[in-house]
Amino acid sequence: MQGLADWWSDIELWLISSPFVLQFALVMAVLLPLCVVAAFLIDRVIDYASARFGHAPQEKPLSRRATDPE
Repeated sequence: MQGLADWWSDIELWLISSPFVLQFALVMAVLLPLCVVAAFLIDRVIDYASARFGHAPQEKPLSRRATDPE
């Protein structure tokens, strides 16, 4: 466990001593995809929950309505 803590400390020290442009690029490269995936998952969960627990439980979620032929 100490090895992991030392590695993390080294990464933190390297990151805070880097120029701002590099810090910004790294944060965007990591955080932007994570936020996009999180937003997609939240959208799907809300879509399915609203279709299941809404006023018309037999109604399909929006993502299925667009792809299923009627």
